[in-house]
Order: sequence, then C-alpha cells, then structure tokens
Amino acid sequence: MSKRIKVDRSSDGIDRRGFLECMAWAGTGVLWTMGGGVLSSRLLGAHEMHSHHPVDGEFNFVQISDSHIGFNKEANKDVTATLVKAVQGINELPTAPELLIHTGDLSHLSKPSEFDTLDQVLRSANCKDSFFVPGEHDVLSDDGQQFRERYGKNTQGGGWHSFDYKGVHFVGLVNVMNLKAGGLGSLGAEQLNWLKNDLAGRTSSTPIVVFAHIPLWTIYPEWGWGTDDGAQALACLRRFGSVSVLNGHIHQVMQKVEGNIRFHTAMSTAFPQPAPGYAASPGPQRVSPDRLPSVLGITNVQFVPGKHNLAVVDRTLAQVSADSRGSAAGNVQVAIDNFSFAPNKLSVEVGTTVTWTNRDDIPHNVVSTEKKFSSPVLDTDQNYSFTFREPGSFPYFCKIHPKMTGTVQVGGRAT
Repeated sequence: MSKRIKVDRSSDGIDRRGFLECMAWAGTGVLWTMGGGVLSSRLLGAHEMHSHHPVDGEFNFVQISDSHIGFNKEANKDVTATLVKAVQGINELPTAPELLIHTGDLSHLSKPSEFDTLDQVLRSANCKDSFFVPGEHDVLSDDGQQFRERYGKNTQGGGWHSFDYKGVHFVGLVNVMNLKAGGLGSLGAEQLNWLKNDLAGRTSSTPIVVFAHIPLWTIYPEWGWGTDDGAQALACLRRFGSVSVLNGHIHQVMQKVEGNIRFHTAMSTAFPQPAPGYAASPGPQRVSPDRLPSVLGITNVQFVPGKHNLAVVDRTLAQVSADSRGSAAGNVQVAIDNFSFAPNKLSVEVGTTVTWTNRDDIPHNVVSTEKKFSSPVLDTDQNYSFTFREPGSFPYFCKIHPKMTGTVQVGGRAT
C-alpha cells in the first residue's frame, strides 16, 4: 500500500515520521547507472567516481531538472551560471553519460530567448543524445507549441513519447498540460491509453524508466506535489520487474520504493524549494550564497546488465567545485540541512579536518558507527570538527535521526 505524508494538524503541519519514511534527502545531482533492474540510490564521492570499473553492456545517463532559464530573483540571480556548473559536473564524470534527460521547466517564462540559452549551454554537455519533457513553465505562453517544436519532434499529444536504448524502455510522460486551481498534475485519458498500448507488447523482464515533470506519487497534495491519475499509470507498470520513475518539479531529492517501482525526484539546477510543510507555500527558497551550490545539482544513473539495481547518484554543484579543486588535505565542510549531510560521502586525504555545521532548525549530532568520533548535540549553527589521521572508510550517522548517514573515505597523503 502506498505511503504518503499525512498532515498532523495538532502539531506543526507535518507528520515527521511519515515524512522521513517516504523520502531520503541527499545531495543535489543525480548520476544514474542502469543495471538491468531497479533504480537504487547511493552517493557519489571522488573515490567512487575514480574507482568504478565498467562491465560490458552497462551505460550511464544523466538527469537534470528545473533549470528555469530566465529566472533572476534573489534565490539565484544567475541560473545560467549554475546550469553551466551542472554541465561541468556532467563533463567531469569518468565515464561520459550516453543520454541526457531533462525533466522539465527548462525555461522560466517559455520565451524563445530562454530556450536559446538553454540550448547553447546543453550543447557543451558530453552526452550522445538528449530527451525532454515539459514543465508547467515551458507551456505558459502557447500551450507548449514552441516546446514541442524544439524538443518534441516525433512525440504525441502534449509531448509524450517512448524509446528503447540498449535493452531499456524509456517513457516520457507529460502531466502539466491540464493543471487546475489547487489541483495536482494530470496525465489524462488519451495519454493513459497510449501508455497502456505502448507497454502492451513488452515482456515483464524489460527494464522500464519513466520520466515526467511532476512526481507520479503523491508527496504533498496541499502544494500540488503529485499527479491525480498517477495511480492509473503505475498500475500499467506493476507487472514489470524493474521500474524507475524520475521526476523534477519539487527542487529537492526525495525517494520511495513501492514494490518493484522506485521513485526519485531530482533537485533543480536553479534554486531550492522548502521541504513539504516547512513553509506557507512552495516557491523559490533563499539560502546564503555559500550554501546554494550544496542544494543544486545533477543526477547520474548507471545500467549494469545482470544487476537488479540501477545505481542512482546525486551530485551537488558544491561537489563539482570540490572535485575541480582536488582533495588536498585541509578543512572540508559538511552542512547538516534538511535531515541530511551534504555532501554525505567524502573522499579526502589523511590529515584532513572535516567540519560539520548544523543548518537545520532542530538539533543533530555526528556519531561514528565504529566509535572513532562523536560530536555533542549540535543546535542550529553549531559545528563539530574531526581530523582524520589514518586511512580507511569511516561511516557515521545522526544518533537522534538514524536515517541520516554519511561516510568519509580517507586515502593516503599526497606527495
């Protein structure tokens, strides 16, 4: 049975236990590894990036979302620059992604100049091909006609389509064309019928990747974060052994596994939005300039034949910058925010000091699972530092909120 966040009206407007059970906060970008099965999430540090050994038949594809080219408010005055940084992160990956999937809100006001800018930036991405679905901001002025002319050739209806790539069936759905006041996203009867026919001739062992803008699972209906007829689409998918559903729209990483279906929403390359129920309404969330790169990013997915999981990797723009600088010993910062450590996987040298700073409005702590270090309880803006003087892998967690986990991978000292 589907689990969704329930409003606790006697407290602060959200059921925290259900909230944490339904989602996992992580860093911002996602590199997807397709491996003959279901999408699974793990974080990507520099050590993992450079230690991976590809096998025959595997391929990567990358998801970016909510670029909002044209937005220039206080939450991010230069969204083109952060999109460029996201593309830099794509191009720094040791194995170039074969596909790029954009899950909507390419533009902010669906202006030709905004699409032109996005095209120019994405041209520099080291990917063989690109696929798109629209967000609500892409269909503002002309009911999506311009979007479909640019990005929807050979699609049907509002821009839905499917294609096969190396044994994986990809399905792009459109749930932003018939939005109603106070309502959720909608697919509509015509698209649902097309989806049923599209899947009809495929064996249940075919790996399926579905991508759409608004999440197909109900995250927070009060803010329209869900699709009203999404359950009908999911019913068509349940017979398949490996189904991965990728979305954007909410500008933050949330994950859920429901039977054989894994849901994953990506962060934006433009600006963050508040966690469900933690603000009066959704919308651009202002954070300090030094924190902005830690809440924006990309998603990379890797497919490995014979494996049951697709590896889903979220990579923040802060990690992109850190990887560009290298990993010399010094002081590395980890933000504790939105019930997560960001980044929650580090690769550093011996002698590096890691400092955790609590940016949340509730207390957390940092505790080594192997009792190598332990912080006191950290209130908002308090920090804790530990210097790693020996190589090894050092997993840790928040003892107050055990679903919050991280790892520091310590290598040898550079010469």
